[in-house]
Amino acid sequence: MTATDLRTLARHLYDQAVLAADPALAVRRHFEMHPPAAPMAGRKDILIAIGKAAPAMLREAMRHVSHAATALAVTHYENEQAVEGARVLTAGHPEPDENGLRAGQEIIAILDAAGPRDRVWALISGGGSALVPAPRAPLTLDDKRTVSRLLLSVGLDITAMNLIRQQLSDLKGGGFLRHAAPAPVTALILSDVIGNDLGTIASGPTALPLGTRADAQGLLQRYQILDRVPRSVRTLLQTPDAPARLPTADNSLIGSNEISLAAMCDAVPPGWTARIVSDRLTGDVGDAAARILAAASDAGGQQRTALVFGGETTVTLRGTGRGGRNQELALRVAMGRADLPKGWVFLSGGTDGRDGPTDAAGGVVDAGTAARIAAAGGDADALLANNDSYQALRYADDLLITGATGTNVADVQVLLLP
Repeated sequence: MTATDLRTLARHLYDQAVLAADPALAVRRHFEMHPPAAPMAGRKDILIAIGKAAPAMLREAMRHVSHAATALAVTHYENEQAVEGARVLTAGHPEPDENGLRAGQEIIAILDAAGPRDRVWALISGGGSALVPAPRAPLTLDDKRTVSRLLLSVGLDITAMNLIRQQLSDLKGGGFLRHAAPAPVTALILSDVIGNDLGTIASGPTALPLGTRADAQGLLQRYQILDRVPRSVRTLLQTPDAPARLPTADNSLIGSNEISLAAMCDAVPPGWTARIVSDRLTGDVGDAAARILAAASDAGGQQRTALVFGGETTVTLRGTGRGGRNQELALRVAMGRADLPKGWVFLSGGTDGRDGPTDAAGGVVDAGTAARIAAAGGDADALLANNDSYQALRYADDLLITGATGTNVADVQVLLLP
């Protein structure tokens, strides 16, 4: 196969991963297995969807939950789409904004008005942490923005980040349930988190919190940023938690990264073999690139092999460039190409179609990437040192541009060895 053929195959496998995470199909499968009870007199059904897959999940749920009194979706700007019979709000991601603040306030008002005979349906997907910030009093949106930037800058993993976010939010870490009580809550959850911890997906609005205020303060101290967060945040975290019993929810996981990785393996063409090397590709992006190159070396020259990975890495910001974890991972693999056999292609992409604050989902690189960067006048080492993987891959015409996919089950990678 030519390099062009391999790149086409890599994109096809990525597309199959996204298709396997289709939120409407996931919701449909759930309701086919668990049909909702018929509506009762005097009861309101309230549907609230939060996340990158919110419109698609809400649209499908409304086909199964008839006569919903309230139907609301909150998603990111690039995924704005109409849902008949519902309101769709858009907000900022990955950085929360004023529209997200207002969306969070509206959700809280809807939940506070729910009664014991009502039924609340929560449709949760990745991205909810930023989309409905709901800062806990007396914090402001600017306080939460400052903390969000600091957490991203030091490379915290998603679980640690969400533990801290939960303590600063009125909706996260089970806050959704507290506002909905005494109405029962049924949640359908599309996981963008490796390991599928319900307390981490969208910062766990319908799950138990991941920790305490003291735990959050300890993490900020460990990463030496406690003194850099706003004083109001430090004051809140130093205030002891008020003991309170959290209402429970009927939580159902309806989609995950593992399902998408299996779909990639199933989609390889005849004559190829595929295997999932890791569904826990996490931690520092440089270490992840080394693991991928080591897996290629361990393959021992096997031909027509697709090595599949899934996870969510972290990037420590040292420069002022643009990029994201998938773009930087792709660039690092390209720069380590000496450890790879000839003719390889590597793709790393976010299943939501977006990687960091850019219009790219990730990157698709091959043995010629480094040479193309240099030929276009770029210095790959300098660009990487400046966290400018977007510009580096742009020089090589190696950006993976898909647009918003309307779903999110973390990141997928595939290394093709012809």
